[in-house]
Amino acid sequence: MCGINGIISTITDKQARLSRMNAAMQHRGPDDEGTYIDEQVALGHRRLMIIDLSPAGHQPMTTPDGRYTMVFNGEVYNYLEIKKELDYPFKSTTDSEVILAAWQKWGADCVKRFNGMFAIAIWDHTEKQLNLVRDRMGIKPIYWHYKDGQLVFSSEMRSLLASGIPAKEIDSDSLVDYLRYQTVQAPATILKDVYMLKAGHILSFKAGAQPVLKEFWRPQIKATGDFSYEQAKEEVRSLFFKSVERRLVADVPFGAFLSGGIDSSAIVGAMARVSNAPVKTFNISFAEEEFSEAKYARHIAELNGTDHTEIKLSPADFLNYLPEALKGMDHPSGDGPNTWLVSKVTKEAGVTMALSGLGGDELFAGYAIFKRMQSLHGKQWLWRLPQALRKGMGELLCKAKPGVASAKMKALLGMADYDFANVFSISRQALLDDQLGGLLNRDVLPDHKPAGYLQDLIVNDAQHVLSNVSIGELSTYMQNVLLRDSDQMSMAHALEVRVPFLDHELVEYMLALPDGIKYPVTPKKLLVDSMPDLLPDYIVNRPKMGFTFPWRHWLKNELHSFADERLSSLAKRDFVNESAVQDLWKQFKNDDPTVTFSRIWPLVVLEEWLTN
Repeated sequence: MCGINGIISTITDKQARLSRMNAAMQHRGPDDEGTYIDEQVALGHRRLMIIDLSPAGHQPMTTPDGRYTMVFNGEVYNYLEIKKELDYPFKSTTDSEVILAAWQKWGADCVKRFNGMFAIAIWDHTEKQLNLVRDRMGIKPIYWHYKDGQLVFSSEMRSLLASGIPAKEIDSDSLVDYLRYQTVQAPATILKDVYMLKAGHILSFKAGAQPVLKEFWRPQIKATGDFSYEQAKEEVRSLFFKSVERRLVADVPFGAFLSGGIDSSAIVGAMARVSNAPVKTFNISFAEEEFSEAKYARHIAELNGTDHTEIKLSPADFLNYLPEALKGMDHPSGDGPNTWLVSKVTKEAGVTMALSGLGGDELFAGYAIFKRMQSLHGKQWLWRLPQALRKGMGELLCKAKPGVASAKMKALLGMADYDFANVFSISRQALLDDQLGGLLNRDVLPDHKPAGYLQDLIVNDAQHVLSNVSIGELSTYMQNVLLRDSDQMSMAHALEVRVPFLDHELVEYMLALPDGIKYPVTPKKLLVDSMPDLLPDYIVNRPKMGFTFPWRHWLKNELHSFADERLSSLAKRDFVNESAVQDLWKQFKNDDPTVTFSRIWPLVVLEEWLTN
């Protein structure tokens, strides 16, 4: 796990710019630093040593024939299998050198062989061409900027800005996207002319030419024959254990985040069964007992004999940490400080790599949106009613039962017709369009970016509605909120986080399963039935809480002044309506059911990010 940077340009001060870029992300790789610079290209690297802790793993790496130079961030878990197919004079035992050797033998097609999380930059000295590669699920980030024939890229946006090439200028369309979804959908970012390479894509660039993008993988439904529930359980268990075992390859101490929920409990249980030493587990608990999952985490820790660390957090503790946590946020997001805190605790305990339960809800239909989308898909007849009648129904619903759910249903009923991608996008909104219209000093067009991205991915198949939702979740909220936050907040502490549920082989299998097998009775039943020895009844049947903080309570009490100061400052910016921002804040404090903490906190974060 590392950080990578690069500049492809003939400018003469690339050395100074690259040095600033490397310095801006020292936290990602405190163990080593390297650069390569010539007339056309400058490549930078910060190293966090995970596999092969010797100097032989130093980057940038160059092939013996001098044709390719590479910087790499991430892990390729099946590198030992690939290495057996390569005739190459290896000087290290790293996965990095296997990537370089594979590229030399197979070219860009080699990435289809990789199982892992990776952001790769390879400079071809013969063709004078840069190739940037991002892993299938978008676990590792690459930001890039192109202008006037030159391209600059980095693992972090702050490092990109440190080059002095792109400007820190807010993109007005991305601002709408952020307020709608608590993030900005890739390939856009919050900044104008700064892009994130989309998951499963390769960017190729020759100096003076336009960048060329090519997709090598996408989440899609590939139904293959008949499935039985028993067969599905066996295959899920086999793929899951294989994924966990792959992700335990490391030459440093490792552990796991343990919330006490189904996903993290399954991972810890699998780790305990394939690891030769007791697993280190970490849990954050809260002074507010109704938000604390500590007792469930303790049960799982005891069951699996882990070396368990529990940190009890008070609002005062959180307030003290919050400014530092928000500084770790490279791109504004409606989530993140929770990952920052558990990463801090984990790193301070001497662990350099940890496994996370991200992806379990997205694959096994754990969110409420799965059942809701399935229900709406079965009620398409509603959109055959006159639009005026449907709008009236929405108004009546909001009056009878005011709240976020009713407001979203009103927006859905107001659509011209039923469209799965648009229904999903609206269902995933934080602030709805009628709220945004008054908040921003600009027109808000009904151009929902997630819907546009999803049109080419989903299939009109009544047997795979849940898989369509999974594709939507994996392509939007998972990639652009959860994974981005996981990366930026864990790497702020030089901690590598691995996500077994997002092994692409497991993802592909789960997307192929029909709804009747994936969700036969209750959420995640297939996962639970596949791991009966890992998931006791008291974990399976307890109320779902999620790994979150008691934001609503804190924003009204201990964090009130913090939020109030930032919202007051944001309200004075020229792109928002001052009174609308203040009204939204008042509505929240007055318990308006349509204004939850997830509508307020992203505004607080945005102002903090703009100020830093």
